Amino acid sequence: MKKHLLAILLSTSALISTGAVAADLSFPHLETTGRGEVVVKPDMAAFSVDVVATQPTASGAKQAADQAVTKFIERLTKAGVERKNINSANISLSAQYRYPKDKAPEFTGFKATRNVVVTVYKLENLNTYLDDALGDGINQINNITLKVKDQKKYQEEARQAAIANAKEVAASLAKGFGDKVEGVWQIDYNTNDRPMPYGMRSAPMMYAADANSAVNQSYSDNNIVISDSVNVIFKLAK
Repeated sequence: MKKHLLAILLSTSALISTGAVAADLSFPHLETTGRGEVVVKPDMAAFSVDVVATQPTASGAKQAADQAVTKFIERLTKAGVERKNINSANISLSAQYRYPKDKAPEFTGFKATRNVVVTVYKLENLNTYLDDALGDGINQINNITLKVKDQKKYQEEARQAAIANAKEVAASLAKGFGDKVEGVWQIDYNTNDRPMPYGMRSAPMMYAADANSAVNQSYSDNNIVISDSVNVIFKLAK
């Protein structure tokens, strides 16, 4: 799998004697934040669909939603998705009302909503599965997430790049001020980094069921970024 390891010096912040912990230290020190990224080709994906049915009775709404989900699962399994990779064990029911102006609310029926999450291990078939989702009460396909099977491997690579970046910046700063790093005093590591589409980090991709949707978009041509970061306080030589 093609990958490109990035350790971005320009995006690394280095703070000298800042922060609550660093401010309390009585010896010469500096604090850096190291960042690392790995850019990889996705080899799997996950997406979810919302199934919504409205009927006069709660049982009717539930039955309509269940039927739509059953048909969808049948289409997916026929197309090659294993049943264990389809999660559909949820449903919500709610009464629906219309609110005429200056009148009491009017009951209009019940709405049943089911969400189905599909994990795709053959990325080349993703568009086929998305096509299979259209119709039969499925109102929207959303949260298409590109992933890699060996997530732990690439997360470790990003982590090691972040560590190397923190060390590099610390050594550079110390040298610039005529000093040198003596050792590590504290490591602060708490990351929530997740794989994100390369160049599309701000929002999840949405797939609407209309004629102008990019059904034939090649998701496999995209890259995803796996990133990590670490904050380190280094001791300076006395």
